[in-house]
Amino acid sequence: MTQAGAIEHRTAEVNGIRLHYARLGDGPLMLFLHGFPEFWRGWKEPLEYFGARGWCAVAPDQRGYNLSDRPAAVEQYRTRLLIEDIRELAQRFTRERFVLVGHDWGGAVAWGFAMAHPELLSRLVIVNSPHPYTFWRELAGNPAQQQASAYMLLLRDAKAERVLSQDGYAKLWQFAFGRGTPQFGEKDKAAYMEAWAQPGALTGSLNWYRASPLYPPSAADPGASRLALEAKDFMVKVPTLVIWGEADEALLPGCLDGLEACVPDLRVVRVPGASHWIVHERPERLPELKRELKEAGWPIRE
Repeated sequence: MTQAGAIEHRTAEVNGIRLHYARLGDGPLMLFLHGFPEFWRGWKEPLEYFGARGWCAVAPDQRGYNLSDRPAAVEQYRTRLLIEDIRELAQRFTRERFVLVGHDWGGAVAWGFAMAHPELLSRLVIVNSPHPYTFWRELAGNPAQQQASAYMLLLRDAKAERVLSQDGYAKLWQFAFGRGTPQFGEKDKAAYMEAWAQPGALTGSLNWYRASPLYPPSAADPGASRLALEAKDFMVKVPTLVIWGEADEALLPGCLDGLEACVPDLRVVRVPGASHWIVHERPERLPELKRELKEAGWPIRE
């Protein structure tokens, strides 16, 4: 039993590695997956909100990040391993169906998890993270998305660690959060800097990009266009709600086009003016979306 209002931190041995996680509350499981370059703290407000309202709210540092194990080899960041990490972690808390929430790369794992283990989920909530089929389609054939995703080529490059760690990770801070309007204070910023400075953490987080086959083409590499994917192979048979900040500069709204072909039980909430960092923005300023966001499992303040 966790103390009311107090986030606890523990480590679980799963899939051959150690995952650090933050947890608050008891009840049905709601599991939150962060993206790049975040860690569990990206979900601090949702943990506090739902943990105090009858949920077991859990947010791990995914492999490669912060206080979790940080394997050096790129092959340790293949999708099947990332999915298995979460399956085994969830089993520590429940044998019942649970709610899985993912943003950015956390959403990529959540999409894959829903395809691999639909029987384990009661609901899937995706926040500004494209479905793999529609993302492949956009990367392979949409010049606007190719340009928006060009930053991925830097993150895959061997020089990425050197560039992003410059000036005490100031370059990484500007790269990540200069593209949106997250609500961060100095204490939050210091926590991110500390997480990024963990030995091997920057390489671990970048290896997610290096391990993925989905990246834009370049003069030297056809990228995603070398693949030939079919929508039928990427079906999601879980009730799904997608929340999408339409001002996302990296992931364009075209990623939503035709999504219903892969996700039959789908509801999409588009948020005009919200950035990729909608997780850190203030959805309570959007009263017309309160009902949809609450049903999706979103931390709306009363």
